[in-house]
Amino acid sequence: MKSMVKKMVFLSMLPLMAACAGGQKKVESVQEEKLPVVVAEQVDVRDVVQAGTYTSTVEANAKNNIAPQSAMRLKDILVDIGDFVKANQVVAKMDVISLDQAKLQYINDSTEYFRLKGLYDAGGLSKSDLDAIELAYKVRKKNYQNMLENTILRSPITGVISARNYDEGDMYAMAQPIYTVQQISPVKLLVAVSEKDYTRVKKGGKVQITVDAFPGEQFEGNISRLYPTIDPATHTFLVEVKVPNKDTKLRPGMFARVVIRYGVNHSVVIPDKAVVKQQGAGDRYVYVLNDDQTVTFQKVTLGVREGAEYEVLSGLKEGDKVVVEGQIRLQDGVKVELKK
Repeated sequence: MKSMVKKMVFLSMLPLMAACAGGQKKVESVQEEKLPVVVAEQVDVRDVVQAGTYTSTVEANAKNNIAPQSAMRLKDILVDIGDFVKANQVVAKMDVISLDQAKLQYINDSTEYFRLKGLYDAGGLSKSDLDAIELAYKVRKKNYQNMLENTILRSPITGVISARNYDEGDMYAMAQPIYTVQQISPVKLLVAVSEKDYTRVKKGGKVQITVDAFPGEQFEGNISRLYPTIDPATHTFLVEVKVPNKDTKLRPGMFARVVIRYGVNHSVVIPDKAVVKQQGAGDRYVYVLNDDQTVTFQKVTLGVREGAEYEVLSGLKEGDKVVVEGQIRLQDGVKVELKK
């Protein structure tokens, strides 16, 4: 009797169990059919400035050491470190004893030469004797001029004194120059540029320079020289940039960032958040939204980055729509739902 009751209860529960099982399958089916929700944007074509950013160091346009040719005592120091000097300005004087001696010898030889020349003109002296006196006179003159240059020291360029190695009364011993002067208006920078850009860099092209010492300030320069060879170790070539630096803000040794512009491309531009990096490779992809609401995993070649956007060199065309949100659940060919 009990076994019959149990059997009847079991049979009466079968429809309920079947209904429950069917409902669970229906819920699972609904969940499986739920589409990934994405946000897509249409790409456009714009002018994109082509440029490269490089690092360099500010250098003086010219650098000269000031010193006499031979050892002698330093009499007067007329300028100091940090002083600006003009070309041909007297910056120091050495002991004048040797200069005075050379001057007296030159004056004596000059007087004797012109006296004997008059005698020669009157027929009282042979040409060979006059030539010997003239040679001695010219040697004395040259010696005096050389001594004058090495006793009264002048700056060969307009610039700033960046080093002074002696004091008044010191004996100049030729180990170090008395002064170093650097021309800082203009200044120059040597920039190492990749060989792939060799044909794109042009002499006279404008560049922009920034330095950490003046945040937010930009300086403009021009390409003054292209070095003709490629470094085989780095595959770069040197570009020399001149900056007028009329206000002398830029100083030798400053770390600089240099932006060289190569021209303008008319290219597709996409948001950087649309770009997907392929794991284990350097390839870049985007999900392109098709008309049937499916997506295609499309490889792209990227160019210049400007802020939060990338230039696309290949892989997309004007009017394409790319997914910018929701890529994490996507695969090539799946159907998606657009976020409202």
